[in-house]
Amino acid sequence: MDLDHWRAYVGCAMDAQWWSIEVMNGPFSADRWRDAHGRALFEAAVTHGALDWSWQSTAWGVVLEIEFRDVDAWVAFRALPAVQAALDAVPDPVHGLFVFPGRGGSSDALLPRRPRPQRGAGGAVIPVAPEPALIARAVDPLLAELDAGSPARIAA
Repeated sequence: MDLDHWRAYVGCAMDAQWWSIEVMNGPFSADRWRDAHGRALFEAAVTHGALDWSWQSTAWGVVLEIEFRDVDAWVAFRALPAVQAALDAVPDPVHGLFVFPGRGGSSDALLPRRPRPQRGAGGAVIPVAPEPALIARAVDPLLAELDAGSPARIAA
């Protein structure tokens, strides 16, 4: 599919696009990051054409989902200094920031995962024969008599 067909398809199939900013917990909570930068992100999104938005709290952090009319509005929002500063200040700047098109961490699977069967059908461990006992035998003849159980007297 060439680019013109793709643009025509996207233009008629999707009127708006969702974008997600996922922030993971790090040295401090992502909720604290949201408290510090959420108002600036909200203001920037609304003043640059956001149609809808939502914050999602997860076990690993927070997700900001924003809907824009087109990619150009998203690019303009993303280039704002307030947005850049907020994204630079996430709790874990190396591994804790994900920005991508589409809805984020709140999009669960339609069907929950079923538990997988246990390996070996949950059976017991295969029994293993015990190691044979090692018995030390005396090499000295006097000690050999004692070891054999004969009553030998040691002369002093």
